[in-house]
Amino acid sequence: MSTQQFLDLWLETLKLLEPKMQRGQFITWFKGTTILAIEDKTAVIGLPLPMFLNWHLEHYHNETLDALISIDPTIEKIVYRVDVSLKDDNERTVNLLDAFPEAKRRKLPKKHEVKLAEGLTSKLMNPRYSLESFVVGPNNRLAHAACCAVAKQPGGKYNPLFLYGGVGLGKTHLLQATGNAILKQAPNATVVYTTTEDFTNQVVEAIRSQKMEQFRRRYRQVDVLIIDDVQFLANKDRTQEEFFHTFNALYEEQKQIIISSDRSPEELSALRDRIVSRFERGMIADVQQPDYETRLAILGEKAKEYELFIDSKVLQFIAEHATKNVRELEGILMQAVAQYELEHCMPTVKSIADIMRKLSKDPYGDDGGSENMQTGPERARTFEDVIEGVSRYYSVSVQDMVGASRVRDVLVPRQIAMFMSKKYLRMSYVRIGQAFSHRDHTTVMHAVDKIEKKIQEDAQMLREIRAIEKEVGLAV
Repeated sequence: MSTQQFLDLWLETLKLLEPKMQRGQFITWFKGTTILAIEDKTAVIGLPLPMFLNWHLEHYHNETLDALISIDPTIEKIVYRVDVSLKDDNERTVNLLDAFPEAKRRKLPKKHEVKLAEGLTSKLMNPRYSLESFVVGPNNRLAHAACCAVAKQPGGKYNPLFLYGGVGLGKTHLLQATGNAILKQAPNATVVYTTTEDFTNQVVEAIRSQKMEQFRRRYRQVDVLIIDDVQFLANKDRTQEEFFHTFNALYEEQKQIIISSDRSPEELSALRDRIVSRFERGMIADVQQPDYETRLAILGEKAKEYELFIDSKVLQFIAEHATKNVRELEGILMQAVAQYELEHCMPTVKSIADIMRKLSKDPYGDDGGSENMQTGPERARTFEDVIEGVSRYYSVSVQDMVGASRVRDVLVPRQIAMFMSKKYLRMSYVRIGQAFSHRDHTTVMHAVDKIEKKIQEDAQMLREIRAIEKEVGLAV
């Protein structure tokens, strides 16, 4: 069969596979794939990256075989072969975005607020925020449990509920998730979610239009009042006064009040004492910085949400170096998703490190936050770890690195693998040469010397090697 015939057969196969999986997964895992050959009733499926191999074997092998057999009954089995040249080969592979265009969806007008009653509005809560999707860890377990209790019994013993913590730690997710949970079980409830800034603007407008009585009556109708960033009430005396009376009225009616702040009630010195004392009546829970395991779990959930498979080593790298808050994690992951969608390249440790540097978060800088960093379990130090780590980082196949290829894109990764094997594994030059297709020990010596000199004068090379060292657990 000709190359075009293989391509036509593969396209028909993809047409059968595409409806059976989510679009993101289909585009990710079948981009750059093709049929390389059909020999002895066996179809040889080409994959563009080594990381594709296990994933196809575990998830798509049977479906792919069934689809091929339905088109060509002479085929009895399939095997996979990694061919990195397929990654940019437009002649042997199918352009999935052209062949499988995304269905156009009707665009809805953007809505940021919802009208609840005459003159009473609420900011629109994100329907994706739920208590079930919130990743729970030691840093936020109490806050999450309190929100669950409030969702089951609004106006009960956890009233008011006061959540506090730094920026980007998940307070807004918890607030909106609690509101969504209450509305799910009581769709007719009047749930108002607002920010302190919006509440202040409403007070100012009511004063200007001389409609304070109407303003007060509107807020007395509320079943659940959720206010974000209450610390911004500071130095707004009239707004504090109106908030105090609204709070009292709702509390006396056993209406639920949920509040968030960037600091605890006792630290809100710019607020009136009587307001702070009201906050201290109820449940106070803090949301702290997530630990390594929680950060890793959050990244895993977000990757699923974006329908993008990312190698676990890449997620571990992000979790190890992005330690400030959840928003930082999501920002880096979003950059990786955008890069994949625009450039169609899977995120690697190298690409993530580049993204972090662009965001002024150099993972290898002196202020990289490593002093208190919690990392994952120590990895085994073997030759396989080194060669696979270099392979993943530079997106070249292990076969090419240890083989006879002299392509420039393979040469540097091979030399780095030799250098790391000598430096960390204490392998002899002879033994390293044998591992790389029985190369002469002088070739290995030359490679090691070259990389040693290179890292003395090339900061980028040094960062790349450090990234690989971190990935395979060889850093000291």
